Amino acid sequence: YMIKTAEELHRLVTGILLAAGADSRNAERVADGLVLSELSGVETHGIHHLVGYVKDIKAGYIVPDAWPEVIKETPASALVKGNWTFGFSIAKYAMDIAIKKAKEQNVSVVGVVQTSHIGRVGEYAEMAADQGVISFIWCGGQSEEQQTTVPFGGMEKVLHTNPLSFGFPADAGHPMVLDFATTSTSGSKLVLAQKRKIKAPPDCIIDKDGNPTNDPEDFFNGGAHLPFGRHKGYAIMLAVEQLGRIFTGSDDFAEENRGGIYNRHQGVSIIALKADAFGAMDGLVGRSAELGQRMRSVKPAPGFSEVLVPGDLEHRSREIRRREGIPVSEDTWDELTSLGVSLGVDIDGF
Repeated sequence: YMIKTAEELHRLVTGILLAAGADSRNAERVADGLVLSELSGVETHGIHHLVGYVKDIKAGYIVPDAWPEVIKETPASALVKGNWTFGFSIAKYAMDIAIKKAKEQNVSVVGVVQTSHIGRVGEYAEMAADQGVISFIWCGGQSEEQQTTVPFGGMEKVLHTNPLSFGFPADAGHPMVLDFATTSTSGSKLVLAQKRKIKAPPDCIIDKDGNPTNDPEDFFNGGAHLPFGRHKGYAIMLAVEQLGRIFTGSDDFAEENRGGIYNRHQGVSIIALKADAFGAMDGLVGRSAELGQRMRSVKPAPGFSEVLVPGDLEHRSREIRRREGIPVSEDTWDELTSLGVSLGVDIDGF
């Protein structure tokens, strides 16, 4: 690993995207999201994705200078059409609307269609929590053309990773945020495990014959993800599919030459609640923070050093990495600098 500052990574990502055809507002927003993932310690949703985004631009799947728009709206709801630009820009645009409407109406729901990969879903829940809004984010539809996951009790792939995120205001700048794929591990973790020739976590994937394995090569040779939590996780995966794809109607907005197989049918729904709709914000934030502290104060079980609350690891990582820098693996750095050179970006100084 080598150490880079957030500013260095942000300049490099922005420069590469501008050279690949993005306009400045899209390039800045994607760089914001990717670098925040790195600061948060979530390498799986960080700068290594940039190579794929540039490929999608060249293939016509991402329109790098487009911008999202609202195509259907009520005082408490909106449907956002992303026009196939970067998912980072689309999802923030949609969340900003959801936050504004929730503050005005106490509740809101915003759907997203025609989007590309939106990155770390928890980022959007953090945006809402920082403004006193509770949020629930559901991402479905990826399995319409790219199946990676078996249902509980089956061995044929019919679903995808179907991520979700929930966010709750708590301590200032330290909300309680749940953010995970509803498979036992994320697809990006398996990509990195294969690249680095390391094992996948146990009980996460099966091979093409349905046998448990921890070899990522087995996954990429016809294997599959397993739902987390067995039958309960599988049921939640279906709820994500209902709210992400079916509720938003994203199938009706699919276009053959856009999005790619992962994103073409993707739909995202955001449900937002004004956190002080029923009581004073100070009381709610205090009780939320107390709930977190109650969990952290529990004596750790054998093999554990502490009890954590969702969002703790990301918060801790940001504090450390803003101060000490971001570790970037040699393979990721080589990919990014090679990409920059291929696009004519001056990488001296990075």
